[in-house]
Amino acid sequence: MRVPARPVAPRRPAVLEQLLGAVRPEFRAEVLVFAAEDPVFGGGACRVEGCGRAVRSKGMCPGHHLRWASEGRPDLGVFAATTDLRWCRQRPNVGCRVAGCGYGTARGGMCQLHGQRWDRAGRPDLLGWLADPPTIKAPASGMVCAVAHCDLWPQAALPLCHAHANTWKVNGRPEIDVFVRRFDEVAVTAEEIIRLDVLGPQLRLEIQYVLQCRHELRATKTLPAVVMAVVRALAAAGVVSLLDRTEDEWRTSIGRPAPRDSNLRALMIDARRKVSDLADGDGWEGEFDCDVWQMRRLGFPGNQQLDFTAIGAWLRGLVKRWLRWRLSAGLGLEVARRGLRSLTRFAMFCERIGVGALTDVDRVVLERYLADLHVELAGRQRHGDQIGQLNSFLHAVRQHHWDDTLPATALVFTEDYPARTERAPRALAEQVMAHIEHPDNLARFANPAYRLATQILIRAGLRVTDALSVSRDCVVLDTDGAPYLRYLNHKMKREALVPIDEQLHALVVEQQERVGDVPVLFPRPTKNPDGRAPTASSTYRLALYRWLARCDVRDAHGRPVALTPHQWRHTLGTRLINRDVPQEVVRRILDHDSPQMTAHYARLHDTTVRRHWEAARKVDITGEVVALDPAGPLAEAAWAKQRLGRATQALPNGFCGLPVQKTCPHANACLTCPMFVTTAEFLPQHRTHRGQVIELITAAQARGQTRLVEMNQQVLGNLDQIIDTLADDPAIGDQQVPDAG
Repeated sequence: MRVPARPVAPRRPAVLEQLLGAVRPEFRAEVLVFAAEDPVFGGGACRVEGCGRAVRSKGMCPGHHLRWASEGRPDLGVFAATTDLRWCRQRPNVGCRVAGCGYGTARGGMCQLHGQRWDRAGRPDLLGWLADPPTIKAPASGMVCAVAHCDLWPQAALPLCHAHANTWKVNGRPEIDVFVRRFDEVAVTAEEIIRLDVLGPQLRLEIQYVLQCRHELRATKTLPAVVMAVVRALAAAGVVSLLDRTEDEWRTSIGRPAPRDSNLRALMIDARRKVSDLADGDGWEGEFDCDVWQMRRLGFPGNQQLDFTAIGAWLRGLVKRWLRWRLSAGLGLEVARRGLRSLTRFAMFCERIGVGALTDVDRVVLERYLADLHVELAGRQRHGDQIGQLNSFLHAVRQHHWDDTLPATALVFTEDYPARTERAPRALAEQVMAHIEHPDNLARFANPAYRLATQILIRAGLRVTDALSVSRDCVVLDTDGAPYLRYLNHKMKREALVPIDEQLHALVVEQQERVGDVPVLFPRPTKNPDGRAPTASSTYRLALYRWLARCDVRDAHGRPVALTPHQWRHTLGTRLINRDVPQEVVRRILDHDSPQMTAHYARLHDTTVRRHWEAARKVDITGEVVALDPAGPLAEAAWAKQRLGRATQALPNGFCGLPVQKTCPHANACLTCPMFVTTAEFLPQHRTHRGQVIELITAAQARGQTRLVEMNQQVLGNLDQIIDTLADDPAIGDQQVPDAG
């Protein structure tokens, strides 16, 4: 029986009501002013210390840049250190030359009163007259000009000094408070102001909401000049809301297709998305019924989408339900995307052959689809993944009873999957690694952060995303002071530790000092006001490939090396295995869930296995040591025979030394077979076997089974000789275990 369709959710309240509830009071003003040091909306403060105004050019505010240019463009460092931090309109007016006079200059370098006194005295020698000037009336103690930065005495009955009083008169004698505020506003430039009064009520609220969101996210710079360009474009467009046009319409109608308009278009598109998310975003309840899922509304980073429009209506709802279930269980977005691609291909195939209902999807249809897949993919890795995704979908529909019309014959069997070829080891050759790890080549990294990331990838074996995302305080010391690198294993979704050497620890400390007080060790170089975003793997890869080209790294055939950062993880695993590090230790270092994963990454070289074989003490059933000269003429042949014996006649407690051309006459009686060979690695099995033989002999003696006792006495004797000989091997040391008997 088909599951009834879920009722459509009611429409959300009007966007205007939502905006009124979302925009906080500090962003509700028509004129928004941001400090130059604001991490999101500030462009940086002027390099003249104490200025505090936003930068326009050469690291200086407009006023200081003009002053620097008018002074002949002197050395920037010297100019910034010696110039007055105030703008021209903020610097105090010139005062009277008479000592002790606080009035502003009006005539001859003197205030109006002292100038009149000098005129009445017949204009004597000025220097002599200034030595003993007449007394004039001063204002009440503490009275100064009403303009905040001016310390001159007010002129006559006005609250302004002489120069500011003249400016006040020229400007039409406005209200004193209004006039004074003009000088206060000089401290804030147009680069720090966003004016929204030209927009309608809803558009104004929408832009205020977008600015609020950007301030909270702190993910990128948003300069007021760019915001004002968007405001002017919106005012000219004559729309009521950003939602009046689609993303594509805004993208084509705003700005010209030139690089300088890219910030304008990007902010416009982002603004529309944020308002759209507020209006339509309601988690799964609001997104499930859409044919294109906006994954940012479901808690996923970025602006990724899942598009279901290519899937027929008869299958679309089930595919949506399947992916929602998988994403809710913690499935990664990329894996979900692979599942969607697989089901989209299956749906298009069904449409092509005329299948339009789930009840028609039987084994016959699946067999036709499998044949079609084979024609296109022919056993490639995606071939098996396509079948697996479809099988997972059909199993989920049947398991959860999402639609009981699915035929019982719609089954995928193990034999339907293509045979998987074992991929060759991806470890890099030591010749290549020697070139990569050479100090001179590492020093050619232009950015020391990328050099350190490369060394972490090589020495610690992290995945590139995990390495670039480590926190600033990523080093942990144990009780002995040994350093460990702590990171988040994103694939296993857990925190992990890997031991590092002292040299790598010292390099991490240097990077910590370089980045300062930020949360991550490798912060993204741009669009990262708080330093919280780590460097993207794509950014690092581009730097890596440029570095490889500069170093001219080549393989054994003289060809330029094309590698991926993940190959260093394979290389580390292989190196550790070939240095006799136990596989369990390698598994923990690489933070694998199972030994099978480690076995895939870290392959033993054939020379390593042979070295262990040659070094091991080998004995036969009588306990006699089997000699094998590594340099002898038969060494290669003996090694080849041993490898083949391991592969074709593996035993639980040793190896068969019988030539492969012969058949075994001893049929599962190896401990009485002269061809049997064993080594100390099987001592625990021999001791366990000895205990079992003793129990068997004891039971047989109790039952009077003398023939069985005689047969097992020979086995017991051979076991005793084998154990005694192997136990005398000095290489075993403390690895011996108690005798099972």
